[in-house]
Amino acid sequence: MPPDTSQERQSYYDRIRPLHLTPLWESLHALVPKEPTTPCVPALWRYDEIRPHLMASATLITAEEAVRRVLVLENPALPGSSSITQSLYAGLQLIMPGEVAPAHRHVQSALRFIVDGSGAYTTVGGERTTMQPGDFIITPSWDWHDHGNEGMAGNSEPVVWLDGLDIPMVRFFDAGFAENADAQVQLVAKPEGNSFARFGHNMVPVRHTHQSATSPIFSYPYARSREALAALQRQEAPDAWTGHKLRYINPLTGGSPMPTIATFLQLLPQGFAGKAHRSTDGSVYSVVEGSGVAEISGQFFNFGPRDTFVVPSWATLRLNASTDAVLFSFSDRPVQQAMGILRESFV
Repeated sequence: MPPDTSQERQSYYDRIRPLHLTPLWESLHALVPKEPTTPCVPALWRYDEIRPHLMASATLITAEEAVRRVLVLENPALPGSSSITQSLYAGLQLIMPGEVAPAHRHVQSALRFIVDGSGAYTTVGGERTTMQPGDFIITPSWDWHDHGNEGMAGNSEPVVWLDGLDIPMVRFFDAGFAENADAQVQLVAKPEGNSFARFGHNMVPVRHTHQSATSPIFSYPYARSREALAALQRQEAPDAWTGHKLRYINPLTGGSPMPTIATFLQLLPQGFAGKAHRSTDGSVYSVVEGSGVAEISGQFFNFGPRDTFVVPSWATLRLNASTDAVLFSFSDRPVQQAMGILRESFV
C-alpha cells in the first residue's frame, strides 16, 4: 500500500502558491472533462408573468435614460453574470409609444426578435425597418443603431423584443468597445426595405463588394419565413427530431447571418412528439405561435406564445406540440463550427 503523501503534497502546494503556480493534476479532469459539464440549467421565462414587470419599468425609467430598457434573462445557475448561457446574453427590451432608444454602437453583435406589439422601428447603418412580431433583425458589430416608437395614430402600443448578443464571448476575450452617438437618432439615408430588395431574392448587385462578416440583410420579415415553413409543412414529412426547421443564412455565403450567432425558425405540427437530441451549442428559444412541451434533460417545461426557454450545452431535448407551434432559436454554433468542436447526437 503506498504511503499517505497528502500532507507532503499540501505543503508543496502551499510553497508554490506564492509563485502563482498550481498543479495541473489536481484540476485536469475538471479542465478536460469526458463530456460537457455546463453550470447552466434549463429554464423557462413565461411572458405573461414578465410583461407586467416590463410595463412597470416604464414608469421608473425612460428609454433615453436607460439607453436600453431591458430586463435580462439570467440563467438561474449564473446569478450576477447577465448571461443566459456561458456564451450568450438574452433580455426583453421595451419601448413605449413616443420613445427613442438613442443611437450607439458596440463591437458585440446583436439580434432582435420581435415578441409583442408592432409599429416601432429600428435604424441600422442608415436604414430603418418597421418591427412586426416574429421579425428577426440584426445589429452588426460596430454599426450605429437606434430604436423608436413614434406612437402615431393606430400605432400606440408598447413594443417588446428579445435581444440576443454575444456579450459573454466578447467579455471572455476582453475585446469590448462601445460609443454613443452625438445625435439621438441617426440620419435615415436609405429607403425602408432597401437591403432586402438588394439581397433577399437570391441575387446580388453586380458591383457590390461586401466587407462585413455579417449578412447584408439586416431585417428578415416573419411573413416570408413563415411562408417558407408552411410550404415545407405541405410538401414534406417533419424531421423526427426537429420538425420543419430552417436556418437563417447570409445570402452571400450560405453561412450564418452573424459571425458568432446562428438563428433558426422551426414549425412543430400539431401532435408532434419529437425524438431526443442534443448538441454542444446551448440554445435560446422564443415561442412565436402555438403551445407544447419542451423536455430538457428530464425536466418538463410547458410553453406558449412569447415564452422564452434555454437549453444548455449537451442537454437532451425533446419537443412536443399540442398545436402547430413555431419556435425561433439562436445559439453560438458558428463559433463552435469555426473551432471544429461542434458535436451533436440524435438518439
